[in-house]
Amino acid sequence: MPASTLRRDCPRGARASHQRSAHASGTGGTTFSIISTGGSSHTGAEGREPHCEATKTVTGLRSPALGRSRGGLTSEIHLACDGSGRPLAFVLTGGNTNDCTQFTAVMDAIRVPRLGPGRPRMRPGHVIGDKGYSSRAIRTWLRCRGIAHTIPERSDQVRNRARRGSRGGRPPVFDKQVYKRRNVVERCFNRLKQWRGIATRYDKTAQSYQAAITLASLLMWA
Repeated sequence: MPASTLRRDCPRGARASHQRSAHASGTGGTTFSIISTGGSSHTGAEGREPHCEATKTVTGLRSPALGRSRGGLTSEIHLACDGSGRPLAFVLTGGNTNDCTQFTAVMDAIRVPRLGPGRPRMRPGHVIGDKGYSSRAIRTWLRCRGIAHTIPERSDQVRNRARRGSRGGRPPVFDKQVYKRRNVVERCFNRLKQWRGIATRYDKTAQSYQAAITLASLLMWA
């Protein structure tokens, strides 16, 4: 499924009207928080790969978005929300997928319609992420697009820079007060998981599970 499921599967008029009102009033904010979480998968939702003949016709079983992790077969939701904790875009993968690998896919899926004519807004004013997104590639990607970000360094990155001395370069700027606002995405996941079918996946196909997340996200904007 494409990364822009929230944009394509939601009723266009309803989603656009809510996002336009948030953009006009400023409640949407310019800070987007990004994080990922794993939802446990039911044993009946394993979505085994069918025979190659069936794969050509039953495309819904081609990628079940399940991965083996410590909790067994799980799915992972990589999500971006606005400053008020409302979902903007998400990507669904298996539970064994690294967080940072889906960063650009989530960012590219963000579309915030404007009140008047013009292209939808795609770049946030500030990005807040946890240590799972602390990589040179992500920081370079954000700097090239002029996006401010607050992402803490991992302990191994701090040690490696200190070991290299002056060649290690300066540490990235980190504002603890700004980072405290990352809790909004945790509250966003908390609201999403009020739906039992999202907190515990019962859907066999990734398409059905994505549709449930999209519907719950739309209701959070209502």
